[in-house]
Amino acid sequence: MSKVLMKGNEAIGLAAIKAGCKCFFGYPITPQNELPAFMSEELPKINGSFVQAESEVAAINMVYGAGGCGVRVMTSSSSPGIALKQEGISYLAGAEVPCFIVSVGRGGPGLGGIQPAQSDYFQATRGGGNGDYKVPVVAPNSIQEAIDWTYKAFDMADEYRTPVMMLVDGLIGQMMEPVSFERAEAKEFDRSSWATTGTKGQRKPNIINSLYLEPHDLEDHNLRLQAKYKTIREKEVAWENYNLEGAEIVAVAYGTTSRIVKNAIEKLKERGIKMGLVRPITLNPFPYEAFQTLPSSVKCLISIEMSLGQMIEDVRLASNGKYPVEFYGRTGGVIPTPGEIVDYIEKLVKEAK
Repeated sequence: MSKVLMKGNEAIGLAAIKAGCKCFFGYPITPQNELPAFMSEELPKINGSFVQAESEVAAINMVYGAGGCGVRVMTSSSSPGIALKQEGISYLAGAEVPCFIVSVGRGGPGLGGIQPAQSDYFQATRGGGNGDYKVPVVAPNSIQEAIDWTYKAFDMADEYRTPVMMLVDGLIGQMMEPVSFERAEAKEFDRSSWATTGTKGQRKPNIINSLYLEPHDLEDHNLRLQAKYKTIREKEVAWENYNLEGAEIVAVAYGTTSRIVKNAIEKLKERGIKMGLVRPITLNPFPYEAFQTLPSSVKCLISIEMSLGQMIEDVRLASNGKYPVEFYGRTGGVIPTPGEIVDYIEKLVKEAK
């Protein structure tokens, strides 16, 4: 299997094209700018369309338009840019328009800084738009995994007719790794029953809409959406278990932080401390079931994040009172080191004795 050295943002763009993406609409913001720059060069080569919109609000509505026509479409942004897209994301979810959204996290709140962070967990998994909607959210921890999940995200979007978001921190977007673009045979999806492709006088018009003025109609629509989200939970949830056998402490971390935690686990082994890792790959749906079969040796959980504590709420829900839940985090674009985590865990163990 041949590999090439690529930056994360560009690799996601190439994977999107290989997944059949024909349109990209976006607006520049660090640290995701290499992705739209890549798409601006490569999409015209396959007769695709790239538009740098006048704003993030305009870009997400262009996604709505192209997606509604049955085209594989995507956008990308970072933190405050994703915040501006939230109304459009709610519209996309309500109208059941498939698309792929890449969020490359930076520090906040507000404009914050351009360094990597994981403080957009709530933004991605809870969503800033209105209404009873959910968006599947995936969080790879390597560029290769980002490529593989880009393929799957487009398929998920079409299969369930929903926006799918990939949440990566700025490190994954900016670093380079050797990767391959092998993939299973692409799925085929029939969009004729809903996409606005023109009737040619042969069928009734398809209508893309999220407006339901009759309350019972809107309730029925929402209940149908919830049934779809239930199916996604049953079929698409994903996580990784690492070094759980005999573990007394289980860290919970995603994205880049999970790689740092794995290094800390190896250092802790040398000091006689047994720590394992549960790494959520889907953040929404969150893999609550991963915590139901932890070994009997486990005494506590610790959520480790590049934030001041957001995923910890899901970790507490997953624990359901069975384990105490601790937290370690850095914020503002500060990246925790394996040494810091080792020191914190050693202090935790010492205090527990």
